[in-house]
Amino acid sequence: MAQPLEGLTAIVTGAGRGLGRAEALELARLGARVVVNDYGQPGRDGSGEASAAPAEDVAAEIRAAGGQAVAHLGDVADHEQARALVQLAIDTYGKLDILVNNAGILRDRMVFSMTEDEWDSVIRVHLKGHFNTTHFAAVHWRERAKTAGGPVHGRIVNTSSEAFLAGSAGQPNYAAAKGGIVGLTTSTALALAKYGVTANAICPRARTRMTEDVFAGFSEPEDGALDALAPEHVAPLVGYLASPAAARVNGQLLVVHGGMVAIAERPRIAAKFDTTKEVFSFEELDDLLTPYYAQRPPNETFAAAEVLGLKHG
Repeated sequence: MAQPLEGLTAIVTGAGRGLGRAEALELARLGARVVVNDYGQPGRDGSGEASAAPAEDVAAEIRAAGGQAVAHLGDVADHEQARALVQLAIDTYGKLDILVNNAGILRDRMVFSMTEDEWDSVIRVHLKGHFNTTHFAAVHWRERAKTAGGPVHGRIVNTSSEAFLAGSAGQPNYAAAKGGIVGLTTSTALALAKYGVTANAICPRARTRMTEDVFAGFSEPEDGALDALAPEHVAPLVGYLASPAAARVNGQLLVVHGGMVAIAERPRIAAKFDTTKEVFSFEELDDLLTPYYAQRPPNETFAAAEVLGLKHG
């Protein structure tokens, strides 16, 4: 029986550790050939012996299990290195079919304390990094579709966050980047649909090296059970979204962790007010909006804080 992703080529960014590693291993398990990207060079371990870069370790792990994989050590936030990443997939395996954008960093601080560099670096890696790889993958799929005279198999899985949905007071840079990724995803989904390409975003909750401080208060199981925050809870959804079975799933935002997948609904209009004149005045807006908001919960914002309470069961 053929595997769901047999004959397909995938790129996973930030795949040297944590969530990206779990995603790369799952795609390989489902039959995909994987280009494992992570920003990092070979170094030396504690004994002074030469050690491979994390991306090379994951690629070797896939090959040892009987799969096909190569490593790419570039920075996806660099436009030309992102181009080289996509080209590596094409040169090595003949084409690209799946792009999983996962690479990211954290520089947490309250907005009144955040430095310009802390803002710029997070926006660069997350949002620009997602755009860079998406751009070059989209060029590839558009050219393939034109050559084929019809749709091709193209799948983009982007990584957003509950920090965007719920509003994270100590992560204005991260929340902004993750919100931007959702906008990029829905725009890309509409732009590439005619070529057979889908683009979806996930909001994963996983205990990784990057999030160890964020989830420090969440205890790990002591009975040998799988941690509810294990990346392995997220990877199967990525495998599904990358597959032909998910052809009708496009432009969606899904929250996933701990044995649960929740589909986020698009924003709805809560109220609408029309001026009785040619143009609103301050006084008319005061008469309409002030009483409306006086009846709303005082701390309610556009953020959906209730998403943080979602759990399996």
